[in-house]
Amino acid sequence: MSRIGRRVLTVPEGVTVTINENNVNVKGKLGELSLTVKSGITVKCEDGKVTVERANDSKELKQLHGSTNANINNMLVGVSEGFKKELEINGVGYKFAVAGNTLTINAGYSHPVKLDAPSGIKLESPSITELTVSGFDKQVVGEFAAKVRDVRLPEPYKGKGIKYKDEHIRRKEGKKAA
Repeated sequence: MSRIGRRVLTVPEGVTVTINENNVNVKGKLGELSLTVKSGITVKCEDGKVTVERANDSKELKQLHGSTNANINNMLVGVSEGFKKELEINGVGYKFAVAGNTLTINAGYSHPVKLDAPSGIKLESPSITELTVSGFDKQVVGEFAAKVRDVRLPEPYKGKGIKYKDEHIRRKEGKKAA
């Protein structure tokens, strides 16, 4: 059996879990998330503990067992604590500007790139070269942070571009004068 699938999840304080047939709804102080579970996977919530079980050992259910458990865990953490991704931009004239729910990125193009954040996403820019994307849905936070990073991927010679704060860019040496 999957070790991740067998993991017993504890429901944090202030979070409610409701299970209706194939739907799992998690509600907390930051928001509400729901997950549709495939038939053959059963989710039980008793005494503040959530368990995920599978009906048989078919290949498809084995694959979904651990994934379902991990998704429910992400929902529990998201509605109670939330998730965040930190990005930084390197380059002359490169900067972030946050105005409400719109992010404007100057990344060396002839025009600034404007991105609208989806609902549930909070944008903060402590300085013009740093950006924090936070929210309660791990998938949406990661997706938006990846979309921001794709505006100008970091290049290996000078390190210019947008990267995650904890990301290490392998640098190349470049041409040598003969």
